[in-house]
Amino acid sequence: MNLRGTVRADRPLVVLAVGEEASYLPPELPVLLTGMGKVNAASAVAAVLAAGPRPALLLNLGTAGALRPGWAGIHEIATVLQHDLDTDLLRSLTGETYGAPLSLATQGAVLATGDTFVADDAARDRLAQRADLVDMEGYAVAWAAAQAGVPCRLVKQVSDEAGEGAARTWRESVDACARDLAEWAGRHFG
Repeated sequence: MNLRGTVRADRPLVVLAVGEEASYLPPELPVLLTGMGKVNAASAVAAVLAAGPRPALLLNLGTAGALRPGWAGIHEIATVLQHDLDTDLLRSLTGETYGAPLSLATQGAVLATGDTFVADDAARDRLAQRADLVDMEGYAVAWAAAQAGVPCRLVKQVSDEAGEGAARTWRESVDACARDLAEWAGRHFG
C-alpha cells in the first residue's frame, strides 16, 4: 500500500492497483496504490478510511480486460461482481448471502472482479456470460467503500482482450491506458 498526497473530505481519493496505472494523474489528486488483488485492495482502502479523514468519493481507476469483441476505451461500471466466489453455493450452505453483486450506477458496464489475471480464451468466454469487463480489484474497492459509507465510482480502461496474450498486451498498453485515465480524471476532477 502506498498513499501519496493528503486525503481530504472535499476531494476524491483515487484508488489504483499499481503505479504504472497512476503515472500521469494530476498531482493535486491524492492517490492510493493498493497492490494487485482483492485482499490488497480491500485492506488498503479500509486502512485509509479508518485512519480518516474520509474522502468525498473513492474513485477506482484502472485497467480491465474486455470479455467481448469490440470493447475498447473507458467505461464507468454500473455493477460489479466477484467471479471467483460461488455466492449461490455459499447461500445454499449457510442461508446467508456473501459477495452479492454491487450496484454503483444506473448505466454502464458490468465488471467481474477476481484474484486471477484472465489470460485464456475459455475463461474469458465463461465470464462473458455474466460481465463485460474483468479486473482484480474493483469489487474489493466498492465493497470497502460501501462498508464505510463512502460513495464509490469505478472507471476502467480496456487494456487487453482477457484471452491468450493478455499479459503481453497489458504490458504494451498500460502506459497509454494510464494517459487516457489521467486525461479522464483531469476532465472530471481536475
